[in-house]
Amino acid sequence: MTYDQGRRGGGRAPAVRSDWREPLRAHRDPIADDVGRPRANRDEHEHLRKQSWLGSFVSTYGWRAYALPVLVVITLVVIYQAVTTTSTPRKAEAIDQEQSIQGPLTIDSSGTAIVGAPPKGLTEFDVNLPTGILPAGGPFTESGAKEWHIVPGTAPKVGEGKVKSFTYTVEVEDGVDTTAFGGDEAFARMVSETLANPKSWTHNEQIAFTRIDSGKPDFRVSLTSPMTVREGCGYDIPLEASCFNPAYGAGQPRVFINEARWVRGAVPFQGDIGSYRQYVINHEVGHAIGYQKHEPCTEDGALAPIMMQQTFSTSNNDDAKFDPESVKADGKTCRFNPWPYPIA
Repeated sequence: MTYDQGRRGGGRAPAVRSDWREPLRAHRDPIADDVGRPRANRDEHEHLRKQSWLGSFVSTYGWRAYALPVLVVITLVVIYQAVTTTSTPRKAEAIDQEQSIQGPLTIDSSGTAIVGAPPKGLTEFDVNLPTGILPAGGPFTESGAKEWHIVPGTAPKVGEGKVKSFTYTVEVEDGVDTTAFGGDEAFARMVSETLANPKSWTHNEQIAFTRIDSGKPDFRVSLTSPMTVREGCGYDIPLEASCFNPAYGAGQPRVFINEARWVRGAVPFQGDIGSYRQYVINHEVGHAIGYQKHEPCTEDGALAPIMMQQTFSTSNNDDAKFDPESVKADGKTCRFNPWPYPIA
């Protein structure tokens, strides 16, 4: 800085040098200090700005821009398959195919033959068939009075019943003590709730059920002592069984549910007593509504058909020993299954 000597009073006034009239500039050059980072090309930015959104997207994300649409399509396909397989109503053709696993349905078929019991006349049978024996468990009534009382209570109609709407009563043999498993009402509730389940028979739109407690039903679901069951179902093969007798006593169609099995279940069900009770209801009622034939295991490792005699075994080799007319020994073994339509 210089001083002007010619001002009055001899004072010094600072004089501004001409080189100070240049624009002020910060000492630090931020661009120069940022060594190694290339400056953005203004023309390139201008070019991107003028591009379409698609071109800009591709320029930004590279190969990922091409992969993203493929992933979106795959995701949509998976969602569609999941929705259509779980929530889309089944067509009639699919229902017909499902019905084939129970064999032909013969509603209102006439006849007095016991259905569901092992066939008569077998001369050779292993009474110690491991899967057919009654498991150890709680007590049951050996013998009742061979008379039944209706458990009070009704249930509204379930199912469409386009071909047949069945009525039924729930009954317990006199002398059978049901307190150990909740009483008569607990048995009746299990029957009604099982038949009302969408995985039961009313999944087939031909069928409907209504529980009544007076009048003449189409069949009677009857909890019965083992000794009375032997009279009503036969005991040629010495295994505790249940069955459907369309003309027991005074010609009343009766579903016999063996109390010994109700209490202890069956070996193939691996101790799952609840599933076994659902099975025996569905299986014997299946006979009552017209599914007269037993079914073999059709695919190794699959769920057993409901009309397979799962009380005794889920293996065709075992079942063929006591029901050679319906089952051939072919080595196939299924998994236990309590429902006519387990994937309904």
